[in-house]
Amino acid sequence: MKKIIMLLQEKMEKAFFECGYNEKYAKIIVSNRPDLCEFQCDGALAAAKEYKKAPFLIADEVVGKCKNCEEFEKIEVVKPGFINIIVSNDFLVNYCNEIINNEKFGCEMDKEKTVVIDYGGPNVAKPLHVGHLRPAIIGESIKRIHKFFDNKVIGDVHLGDWGLQMGLVIEEMKVRHPEWCYFDENYQGEYPTEVPFTVSDLEEIYPCASAKTKTNENSTEDEVKKANEFKENARLNTSYLQQGKKGYYDLWKKIVEISIADLKKNYKKLDVDFDLWLGESDSQKYVEEMVKKMQSMGILYESDGAMVVDVQEPEDSAPINPCMVLKTGGVSCYQTTDLATIMQREKDFSPDEIIYVVDKRQDLHFVQVFRCARRAKLIKDTSKLTFLGFGTMNGKDGKPFKTRNGGVMRLESLIKEVKQKIYNKIKETKDVSDEDTENISDIVSLAALKYADLSNQIAKDYIFDIDKFTSFEGNTGPYILYTAVRIKSILRKYYENNDEIKNKDIQAPREDIEKKILITIAKYNEILEDTYNNNAPHILCAYLYELANLFNVFYQKVRILQGDKKTIQSNIVLLTLIKDIFENGTELLGFKIPDKM
Repeated sequence: MKKIIMLLQEKMEKAFFECGYNEKYAKIIVSNRPDLCEFQCDGALAAAKEYKKAPFLIADEVVGKCKNCEEFEKIEVVKPGFINIIVSNDFLVNYCNEIINNEKFGCEMDKEKTVVIDYGGPNVAKPLHVGHLRPAIIGESIKRIHKFFDNKVIGDVHLGDWGLQMGLVIEEMKVRHPEWCYFDENYQGEYPTEVPFTVSDLEEIYPCASAKTKTNENSTEDEVKKANEFKENARLNTSYLQQGKKGYYDLWKKIVEISIADLKKNYKKLDVDFDLWLGESDSQKYVEEMVKKMQSMGILYESDGAMVVDVQEPEDSAPINPCMVLKTGGVSCYQTTDLATIMQREKDFSPDEIIYVVDKRQDLHFVQVFRCARRAKLIKDTSKLTFLGFGTMNGKDGKPFKTRNGGVMRLESLIKEVKQKIYNKIKETKDVSDEDTENISDIVSLAALKYADLSNQIAKDYIFDIDKFTSFEGNTGPYILYTAVRIKSILRKYYENNDEIKNKDIQAPREDIEKKILITIAKYNEILEDTYNNNAPHILCAYLYELANLFNVFYQKVRILQGDKKTIQSNIVLLTLIKDIFENGTELLGFKIPDKM
C-alpha cells in the first residue's frame, strides 16, 4: 500500500512533468505551517535556479495542472513560490478505510532478512543494575519492530562469562574455600551436582574480589604487593578456565548456571526475552579456526606480545589502533570473543545484519572489530554490521543514575521504586481493589519505564526523572496508556448495547479535529517504516503522543456516542482503528495496555 504522501507526490510529479520541469522538484512534505495547509511542495523555489524563471510562475503553472485532481480540496500558490495543499475529505477517508482492511496498516514489508540482535551483555556473577536497562529495553523494541516487518530475528543476550571477572570470582572462592574439591589438583571423582553458593553469595564475592585488586597513593608496599598477587592469580585462573582446566571449568559452569537462572527472572520483569542465552565462552571453540584463517591471509601479526590486525583506513582523520585478536600468552579478550561470535553467527544463521545495542562509549571497539571481521572475511560482504550505541541514563544531577546512597542502583530496585510510585498514584485517585491496583501498577510502571527510555533518541544521554515519567499527564507512558484505556472504555460501553458493526467505514470528518486525526492515522505506516529503517523507537513514541493529544481534544469536542446511528458507528470504527494503532505501537515498544486504569 502506497504512503499517502507518495500518492500526493505522484500527482505533483505528473504536473511538474507536464509543465516541462524535472519531477525531482515535486517532493511533498507535511506542512510546517499547519495553520495554513496540511502538505506543501517547495520545489518551485529550487527549480527557479535551473530554469531561470520566477518560482511563483513555475508554481502557478504546476498548480494549474492540479486544480481538478480529486486528491486536493485546495491547492494554491503562496509567494515567493510555495505550493500549499489541503487534501480532500473523500481521498483521506478512502485512504483510512483502506488501512482498516490492511493487516499491517498499509506498511510495505521488506524482503525477509535474517537479523541477529545483540542486546543484553550482562556479566555473570553480577546482579543487573540500571546500566543494563537501556540495552534490554531498546533491543527488545528493535527486535519486535523487525519481526513486525517479517524478518527472521534472533535475539542474543551475549553474556560476559569468559573474561577476567571470572578469574577474580574463582580466586576469591579459592581464598574463602580452599577445601573445595574444584581446587584440588589430585581430585579424581565426580564434582558435586549441588551448587555450593547462592546468587547472593556471588553478588557479594565479585565486588570483594575486585576491591582486592585496587590500590591508591596511600597504599602500603605490602598492600600493593597483595593486590598485585591477587590480580595475577585471577589472570592465571582466567587462563586456566579458557584452557578448560578441570575443576576450574566445572566451578565456572556452576557460576554460569545460577547466574542465568537469576538473570531470566529479572529480565522477565521487564518483559524482555532472548532466543539465545549464549555467552562469550560459546565462541571460544571458533577462536583457533579464526586465528589460523587470519594467519593464512597474512593479516595477523605480533605486536608487544599480542596478536593484532591493522584496521586503519586511508580516509581516517585520526589514527586507529590495530585490533587486538589475542592478548600476550594467547589469552582471549573482548575483541577475540566478539570476532569469534561474528564467525559463529555467520556459520549458524548467515545473517543479513547483526545489530549491536551497546553503550555508545564502545564505538571505537566496534569500529575495530567490524573492520577486522571484514578484513578476515568472517562474514559475507553483503551482510551489515550495525552499532546502535546508546547514551547514559542520568539522575537529576546529570550524572549516571545512582541510589540515594550514591551506589549503582540494582535494576530490580529501580523497577520496584517506579512501581511503588504508580501504585500510590492509582490508590490516591481511584477506588480500586488491592489486587487490581497491583496488576495495573505492574503494567503501567513497565510502560513508564520503557517509554521514558524509548522516547529519547538512542544515542543521547537523558535525565531519568521518576516523578515526571510516572505522571499521567504529558509525554509519558502512563499518559499513552490512560488515553488508550479511555478509548477501550468507550468501546465497551457501546458494545454493551449494540451488535458488531458490519460496515466498517469511516464517514467524512465533520470537525477539524477529526480531519487532523485522519491525517495522523494515514501517516502511521510511514512512521512505522521510518522507525524500522532507522532503528529509532523514539519516532514511534512521538507519533503515539501526537495521536493521544489529538484524540483527547476529539474526546472533549465530540459527543462520540450521540447522534444518528450512522454517525455513531463511524465514530466507533474510528475509535477502534485508533485503539488498534495504540495496541500495535505499544506492543512494538514492549508494553501492554490494561483494560482499566
